[in-house]
Amino acid sequence: MKAKLGMSPIAWWNDDLVELSDDVSLEECLRQSRSAGFTGMEQGRRFPSTPEEMLPILKQADVTLCGGWFSGTLVSEELAANKDRITPMIELFKAVDAPCIVYGEVDRSIQGDRSRPLATKAVLSDDEMKAYARKVTEFGEWCAEQGMPLSYHHHMAAVVQFEHELDAFMKHSGEGIALLLDAGHLAFAGGDVLRAIDNHHKRINHVHVKDVRMDVINGLDWSRQSFLDAVALGAFTVPGDGSLDFAAIVQRFADYGYEGWFVVEAEQDPKKNPPLKMAQVGHKELMRVMTAAGYTVETQGFPNS
Repeated sequence: MKAKLGMSPIAWWNDDLVELSDDVSLEECLRQSRSAGFTGMEQGRRFPSTPEEMLPILKQADVTLCGGWFSGTLVSEELAANKDRITPMIELFKAVDAPCIVYGEVDRSIQGDRSRPLATKAVLSDDEMKAYARKVTEFGEWCAEQGMPLSYHHHMAAVVQFEHELDAFMKHSGEGIALLLDAGHLAFAGGDVLRAIDNHHKRINHVHVKDVRMDVINGLDWSRQSFLDAVALGAFTVPGDGSLDFAAIVQRFADYGYEGWFVVEAEQDPKKNPPLKMAQVGHKELMRVMTAAGYTVETQGFPNS
């Protein structure tokens, strides 16, 4: 079985908390990640928006684009508006041969609002969840028809946060929308990562290997503190530095024959947790557990052809 290891630039520059950002260029971010052993990088805010600009930068760094976040608004906004906004991203991702676009729901989400405590997150009714899941499925099918698959990202502070919400979304959505399984977000929400893999492995096409510091999470006051407060306090980290058993998690993916990207997405204070050092810690741990699970980790970065 083959696997690829990627990172998210959120370890270097945080899109929601600018103060949690290292003053490094895109080129330096890519260089550090590649030097730690990662062959892919997800899109971040300092990436160019055209293939003519992006491809030379990726080639120079010897990395591929392994995904990127789209802020979806399908809870209440029409399909047409989302299609219009994602079309340029689809064309860019096709041109640079990215594997998928990550769909993150931001409508009615409080993930980017530091004034909103975790306990105030929006909850969809059963009927709302059914309608939403069908709508996201239709959107995923349309994106695939354009040549770019989606991967649905369940997320803290969004409408699909808890494991039971993920289960409901997966039940009412169809194969037209695949799943990004994020170990850290699910664990933060009190979910069982191994059970979620058991339940939804057939539709998982992308994986975020985000670790958590459970002592930070257990100390949160959900009636007073926000998701961004939790990030600033250090709720997330890289595999090998947190509380999750990635040997068991990666083994479970291997048991189901998952092949593809495992992406380290670990937003935290880069001054307290230097991104290069954390990338090295995460890569070392992932190589250890992936080798044990029988994976061959690909070392090819930017394609030679």
